[in-house]
Amino acid sequence: MERLPLKSKVLSENQIIAESLRERFRSHGVLCLNLISGPGSGKTALLERTLASFDPATRVCVLTGDIQTDNDARRLAQYDFPVQQITTGGTCHLDGRMIEKHLAAWDLDEIDLLFIENVGNLVCPSSYDLGEASKIVLLSVTEGDDKPLKYPSIFFKSDLFILTKIDLLPYVPFSAEVVEANARLVHPGIEIVRTSSTAEGGLDAWLAWMKHRMAQARQDAPVPLQLH
Repeated sequence: MERLPLKSKVLSENQIIAESLRERFRSHGVLCLNLISGPGSGKTALLERTLASFDPATRVCVLTGDIQTDNDARRLAQYDFPVQQITTGGTCHLDGRMIEKHLAAWDLDEIDLLFIENVGNLVCPSSYDLGEASKIVLLSVTEGDDKPLKYPSIFFKSDLFILTKIDLLPYVPFSAEVVEANARLVHPGIEIVRTSSTAEGGLDAWLAWMKHRMAQARQDAPVPLQLH
């Protein structure tokens, strides 16, 4: 019998779990967004501002991944939405089994929006499907505008590219036009929004994109069977 390489076997098992998660999310009308970036791009700051913008009745939960510490979970928990930390203990990505395990604590019927804040890494997380509706790649203006060409896999697999910290553009040698052009060389159809977690109105385009996707997820959810 031919033996599959270990990595192929792991990815195959992960895909089975991911497809099960995707169907669960779809059937409950949950929009699941997987946020991926390198360290320091501003994922947690973006989530802080995003959660702060929500009405307290919004049915949103967050799973946040890190190799060590629960610092991000403690930062996000102050907004009074359910948050769980996933500590990977050295693994440079989240996988489907981790998501499945931590979701057991929550009732999907009580969730409309699930954020997954992945481990800070542009390489490993691109290979692991978590059952999300969309991968979202973040890149800050303090990084190189050639990053989409250096890390094409995650840009190719992402539906949305969020350019963060645009309030710093006057102070750094970075071209927003160049990075966006590079992203579209890799993925011509990728949507792009520019954000600032510190400037007034800096998240408007991101919030509009997300709310549109939430409405789509509700429309796509199966209608419950009415028993008479």
